[in-house]
Amino acid sequence: MTAHAAGQDAPAEAVPDAALATATDSASAPATEAALDDAAAAAIARLYGEPLLRMPNDLYIPPDALEIFLDAFEGPLDLLLYLIRKQNFNILDIPMAQVTLQYLDYVEQIRKSNLELAAEYLLMAAMLIEIKSRMLLPKRQDDLVEDAGDPRAELVRRLLEYEQIKLAAVRLGTIPQEGRDFQRPSLPVEQGLAVVLPQVEPHDLQRAWLDVLRRAKLTQHHRIGRQELSVREHMTAILRTLQAQRFVEFGELFAGQESVPIVVVHFVALLELAKETLVEITQAEPFAPIYVRLAYSPA
Repeated sequence: MTAHAAGQDAPAEAVPDAALATATDSASAPATEAALDDAAAAAIARLYGEPLLRMPNDLYIPPDALEIFLDAFEGPLDLLLYLIRKQNFNILDIPMAQVTLQYLDYVEQIRKSNLELAAEYLLMAAMLIEIKSRMLLPKRQDDLVEDAGDPRAELVRRLLEYEQIKLAAVRLGTIPQEGRDFQRPSLPVEQGLAVVLPQVEPHDLQRAWLDVLRRAKLTQHHRIGRQELSVREHMTAILRTLQAQRFVEFGELFAGQESVPIVVVHFVALLELAKETLVEITQAEPFAPIYVRLAYSPA
């Protein structure tokens, strides 16, 4: 009975050990995650994705490795205008003492980092100090000395002009610009190698015909008689002429035609050939001579 009891008790003791191990692992997982979160929160930086908890002893940081520029100005006038507008000063009545002090503070900051950039600002600082000094001097009552006016007048004029130009530049910047706000579309155009001759308009053909008719009337003879003319024969004559030459000028087709009836029939024959697409009437350019040639027929 004792052995049986011991055999029964042994498995009973093993089950709680496994459950205890599982419970321990489950409890340690949140603790590990919490520890990682605390380490990430306490990290001063991350190196290759891993939290860096303390600064390395051999880390060297150059003095000018980190620079913070609160405002960027395009020049002394831009800085001066910023100081005036930021404090809502009247630009026509500038408090020179406050503006000069603030301006010199800024110049001292940029002088420590960039001496070449500070040179231009130092020139304006000298001008501000001069104006401030002239305003502190007592006015002379000597009538022979003319009153030079407000020492700030020249500075105010320059500030107003600069502000106008700056506002105009901002307005110009809002206008859409090619390359920045939009792109101009471009389409490739394929140009063929074949020469396309201009189309002969009806009025061009009419003008050439009237010129031929005028010359025919100059050489006509008064002759009474009946003459039978064939349009087909004249069509054949025109084709025979064009076979010998590649291009024939329009007026040369009527060379040798002595009377108006023959010229008319010859012209009608030419129109019939053009209608049947046996010949082409071309022109190199507007108002250029008109040429006649045989129509091209692909083989």
